[in-house]
Amino acid sequence: MEWNWNYVYWSVALMSLISLVGHLRRRNSYRPSKLPPGPRGWPVFGNLFDLGSLPHRSLEAFKQDYGPVVWLNLGSVKTLVLNSAAPVEELFKNHDLSFVDRITNDAMRSHDYYKISIAFGQYSSYWRTLKRICTSELFANKRIKETMLIRQDSVDEMLLWIEKEAAKGSSSGIVIRDFVFPALFNMIGNITMSQNLVDPESTIFSEFCAALGGFHKCLGRPNISDLLPWLRRLDLQGIRRNMDSDLGKAIGIISVFVKERVEQRQRKLEFSSEQKDFLDVLLDYRGNGKDEPAELSDFQVTIFLMEMFIAGTYTTTSTTEWAMTELLQNPEQMKKIKAELARVVGADKKLQESNIDDLHYLQAVVKETLRLHPPATMLLPRKAVQDTTFMGYNIPKNTQVLINNWAIGRDEDIWENALSFKPERFLDSGINYKGQNYELLPFGAGRRMCPGLPLADRMIPLILGSLIHHFEWELCDDGKVIDMRETLGSASQKLEPLQAFLKPKTL
Repeated sequence: MEWNWNYVYWSVALMSLISLVGHLRRRNSYRPSKLPPGPRGWPVFGNLFDLGSLPHRSLEAFKQDYGPVVWLNLGSVKTLVLNSAAPVEELFKNHDLSFVDRITNDAMRSHDYYKISIAFGQYSSYWRTLKRICTSELFANKRIKETMLIRQDSVDEMLLWIEKEAAKGSSSGIVIRDFVFPALFNMIGNITMSQNLVDPESTIFSEFCAALGGFHKCLGRPNISDLLPWLRRLDLQGIRRNMDSDLGKAIGIISVFVKERVEQRQRKLEFSSEQKDFLDVLLDYRGNGKDEPAELSDFQVTIFLMEMFIAGTYTTTSTTEWAMTELLQNPEQMKKIKAELARVVGADKKLQESNIDDLHYLQAVVKETLRLHPPATMLLPRKAVQDTTFMGYNIPKNTQVLINNWAIGRDEDIWENALSFKPERFLDSGINYKGQNYELLPFGAGRRMCPGLPLADRMIPLILGSLIHHFEWELCDDGKVIDMRETLGSASQKLEPLQAFLKPKTL
């Protein structure tokens, strides 16, 4: 971890006696009769130093010595780690409500984000209201069908951008994420606000993309301010300062669009139902003021809308890039998917979203990519809302629960040749990622499952299939081993961007 240890040691030295006594008192006060096994930790710091630079990898290694359920003390934070599908199934099937809340870390306190967020907020009537709105107004099957042409137009525009970039004859090839991300941004922009917002060369795109990258890094990076709260004011790693800046930039960009709509509505006194989009629905919302808010403030609308962009752009871009990376390294699988696209769609026709249900190998490629490279290497942390008996262990209230998605997807006890890219494993399998198969949970499960899954289920295969069907791709450095490392963050992506050459197909 990239911590400034000089400051840490200085602070610890200054407060060592106080903190050590406090640690021992806390340990004696909350330690119940039976906790899961786990490595012994240091006084005060606990297992802090065991996390390493990529915690999901370090936590996966504990399974060999301690089994699939591991207990850690991360500073003052009691932590339960689940490294296998069996305990995850037990949690979601029998203890979902007992672990339904989120941990509020210091980064989430920036701009009071945790109070408004649907992803990171507490399980409350306000949270349930937000989920109900986005489920009924944005992700319902009827709405998904109504926005099909929007998704198609955004993908068509992306393909034109790539063709124009290829025509420049750059020797460095195409950076795929630089075209997928703005296409998704416009897709979400049209679905929520009825307008295109960016192109690959726009300032807004580059600023939002950079802010979003910083946002995910701040949320996913272990923060000593969370683990040793008495150091919070010092912000030794600068995570809170960076979050204030990055989240502030993202909020500022989205708030401009909200402000423009509010002003537009003030100039027009009447709106027909046919004219309303998702932003209008949010601005028009009126609740009962009791178990739901009376209305949503402009700031609440901005945060809600921003999360739709966050969920719909960064993770889908990452999945598309990883899928292209795996296919370019596995030419046999690339041949199979291209042959299926030619057979189902037609070699001289454009892929339509209506084709996706018949593209079984394409769907298998998406599943296999999400297994090996889940956008969230660990699902967003949950919190025990009460003392709970879980798999024979006594789990104290306020325990943090980490579900290691990355480890489950590579579990040799579940997957044959777990480290190999083999989409064929899903062709005759009933396994899907819709929250019922606990060995494949890229979108989570239970009450806190990602509500945007129905939209992602259409967007990912449409974008990936279009890139493969429309172009012929080859790696820039043919024969060179591709860097397959991932980043650290709440949404992980490929550390080194994928670059590839292409030759447009004539449709």
